Amino acid sequence: YQSTQLGLTGQWASVKDAYAVANRLLGDIIKVTPSSKVAGDLAQFIVANNLTEQEVIDQAETLSFPKSVIEYFQGYLGIPPFGFPEPLRSRVLKGQTIPGTDMTCFAGRPGADLPPTDLSTERKKLEGKWGPGSPDDRHNYAIRDVDVMSHVMYPNVFDEFMEHLAEFGQLNYVDTRTFLTGMKVGQELTVTLEPGKQLVVKLIGVGEPDKDGIVDIQFELNGQPRMAHIKDKTAGKDVKEHLKAMRDVLGSVGAPMPGVVLETKVSKGDKVKAGDPLVSLSAMKMETMVASPCDGIVKKVEVTAGDQVEAGDLIVEIEEA
Repeated sequence: YQSTQLGLTGQWASVKDAYAVANRLLGDIIKVTPSSKVAGDLAQFIVANNLTEQEVIDQAETLSFPKSVIEYFQGYLGIPPFGFPEPLRSRVLKGQTIPGTDMTCFAGRPGADLPPTDLSTERKKLEGKWGPGSPDDRHNYAIRDVDVMSHVMYPNVFDEFMEHLAEFGQLNYVDTRTFLTGMKVGQELTVTLEPGKQLVVKLIGVGEPDKDGIVDIQFELNGQPRMAHIKDKTAGKDVKEHLKAMRDVLGSVGAPMPGVVLETKVSKGDKVKAGDPLVSLSAMKMETMVASPCDGIVKKVEVTAGDQVEAGDLIVEIEEA
C-alpha cells in the first residue's frame, strides 16, 4: 500500500529486489520495527530514484535520503552488531547534526544521552491537553499509561492520532481496507461495536459537490435510509503543475519522491552550503529532508507548505557559487 501511495505501482518486484540492496547498504541489520521501516524506506527511495547500489554509495553526499535512513546512520536505533558500513555512513552524515546538539551521531546507546523523563509530569500535560474537560476533549477520553508512553516515544504521531480521534471518534471498529480506501457504492459493511451489537451500513450513492464543496452521501443504516453532508476538501482546488528539475544541473533541485511539502527552510536570496536543509517532504509517514546539493544562492523556491509534488518536480533552484 505504501509503495502504491509513493507512485511505485507496478514496481513491487523492483522494490523487493531493492530491499535486499538496502539491507546490504545498511550493514545486514536485524530487521524489526523500526529497523525494518528504515530498510523499506531506503528500498523505495532506491526504486523511486532509479539508483543502483553503487550509485547510492557514490552519490550519498548529495542524495536526499529519507529521515529514517539518516537517523539510522546517526545511531538513533543504536549500534548494529556488525557496525555501520563505511564509507556510506560518513557520506550520508556529511553536514548533518543531531537537533539541539553539535554532534553528527551518537557514540553509543542514544538513550544514555537523554535526561530522565518525568512520566507524572507528561501525564498531567496530556490530561490538560486531551483529557476530560480539556479544550480538545470531545469524547471524555481518559489518558491511559499506554498513551503516556506513546507520547513520550512518538509525540507528533500521538498528537495526530488524538486530533483524528477528536474529530471522528473511535474508528477501530472499521476494518483496515475500508478505513484506508472508503466504501464503494452498493457495498454493505457490518460493524461490530460489541458482542451482540452490530451495525449494517450500505452505501447507496455519492452526489456531486455543491458551490460550497458539500457532498450528499446516501446510505442505509440497519435498513433505514440516511443522508450525511460531507465537505469535499478537494473540491474547487486547482491541481498545481510543477516544472521538472533538470537532471544534469546540480542547482536544479527536484523532489526525490512524491509527497506533501511540510515546510520550506529557505527563501529567495538565501546563501546555502552543500547539505543545508531546503524543503521537508512527507509521504505515508516517510519524511524526507531535501538538502542542498551544492554551495550557492537560492534563486527561487517553487513550493510552499501543503503543496503536493511528484518525483522529479522542481522545488528549489540554486545558483551555484
